[in-house]
Amino acid sequence: MDAEELEELARRLQGRALGGWGLLQLAAGTGLAAYAVWAAVLMPGFRRVPLRLQVPYVPSSTQQVANVMVLLEGRSGKTVDLGSGDGRLVIEAYKHGLRPAVGYELNPWLLRLSNYRAWKAGYNGKVSFLKQDLWKVNLSDCYNVTVFLAPSVKPPLAAKFLAELPDEARVVAGRFPFPSWTPTSTVGKGLDQVWAYDMKEVRQAAQTSAEGSPV
Repeated sequence: MDAEELEELARRLQGRALGGWGLLQLAAGTGLAAYAVWAAVLMPGFRRVPLRLQVPYVPSSTQQVANVMVLLEGRSGKTVDLGSGDGRLVIEAYKHGLRPAVGYELNPWLLRLSNYRAWKAGYNGKVSFLKQDLWKVNLSDCYNVTVFLAPSVKPPLAAKFLAELPDEARVVAGRFPFPSWTPTSTVGKGLDQVWAYDMKEVRQAAQTSAEGSPV
């Protein structure tokens, strides 16, 4: 896949949620034979991930990305996007001075697209996109975490964050909030709404809840 094909892929993916059939249709429409082969076997990077923890690729909108940056304004430290898709959140985080900026993604074609977007923006080698299962990533050195993931993964993800993230960390969720957490702040409405959670406050609330529960 050359640069022109990647550019076309990025344009076609903008604002679209794609399942296996949608990926095949996209490939047929753009003439991306290699992408069609990959789509036909339904995202090979997901094969090792339990079905309930799989999350389809849905690109973040321009407004969603802008809202995330509002909630991360003035912060610093390592910033990671779990399930980074085409890399737009990671690249925007780097633009706003959040460094290092890292994306974790299993889909090899989305990783390639992310690196192309980074190169095009002039950030080649300055941001990182890693093919790694987000459930196996150690988050103990992360201070800003962005997640645009389905509701089904929020409970186990909340447990992972509580176990690994430092108190100073902030989690920003898009599309769906964490159902058992109270956000520190929120920006936007409808599909563009995003929620920020500060881990120190989340832990304090969890501890208070546990102390108040009957034995």
